[in-house]
Amino acid sequence: METAASIVTIATRWIGLALALLAAALQVTPAAVAGFPVDLLRGGIPTLAPVVDKVASGVVTVIVMSMTPDPARPDALTIARGSGSGVIVDAGHGYVLTNAHVVENADWVVVELIDGRTFDAQLLGADTATDIAVLSIEADNLPQVELGKSSSLRVGDLVLAVGNPFGIGQTVTSGIVSALGRGLSLEGFEDFIQTDAAVNPGNSGGALVDMEGRVVGLCTAIIGPGANIGIAFAVPIDLARAVMEQLVEFGEMRRPRVGIELVDLSAAMIADLGHGGAMVYRTTPGSAAALAGLKAGDVISPLVRRARGAASGRRGLRSVRP
Repeated sequence: METAASIVTIATRWIGLALALLAAALQVTPAAVAGFPVDLLRGGIPTLAPVVDKVASGVVTVIVMSMTPDPARPDALTIARGSGSGVIVDAGHGYVLTNAHVVENADWVVVELIDGRTFDAQLLGADTATDIAVLSIEADNLPQVELGKSSSLRVGDLVLAVGNPFGIGQTVTSGIVSALGRGLSLEGFEDFIQTDAAVNPGNSGGALVDMEGRVVGLCTAIIGPGANIGIAFAVPIDLARAVMEQLVEFGEMRRPRVGIELVDLSAAMIADLGHGGAMVYRTTPGSAAALAGLKAGDVISPLVRRARGAASGRRGLRSVRP
């Protein structure tokens, strides 16, 4: 005959099992369904909704207005209005990251949240070389995105782009990381993440998100005739975070002057060395590089796996504090 204690033990086990099954049904569990989570409450369908839920409230619309001459009346002004996207990265201080080109020449900036609230924004600083700007808003109960590490990304990783394309409202698209370390100019500051997630005008400053719901980049540019053709670029969040720190502290980005020009190694040199890197083309007399003993012909080896050559070297040198 079962004792009262054994009955309680059995009941406890059944209750525990029932709670475990209920918890499994109520949460989205990662599963090997094309790399997507599945929703057990809806028959195990693959879905990215839980990823979107983590980030959506922290992605905002950035509305900009500026006074421009009225072409029909030279003595009058008209208000030009545009919009982009941004992400709230510090709810306590009201810091919003966006692209510098979104707020360029703006006389007024307004931040609109997904819940409909709007706030006047102050521009704390902008860096055109990396296309990063920091806004500040005064508000209570702000949401905040979680920042990831763009340095951990790999080509082929699944990502989402969240923003406000064409001003139609918050929109989510999906794709993969198509390439890393892309540069679009000779400045050497860019270190873009390339993605095939649909990005269009208005997405600028919006979030590129990994499958954990963390922001790993800020959408910033596309290649094409003004709309998505599957080639878009995002500023890595590691770089954006470093620039933000200086913009908040100084109102500008302060970069070191090293006094060095780098060129890529030839394929033969890479084969001989067994690794990539960059070669010193020349140094500026009296510069930090020259005083450190660097000279033309020296080879600089990468300290990190992803550094690929001269462009990576320039980006690394120019994104640190002097």
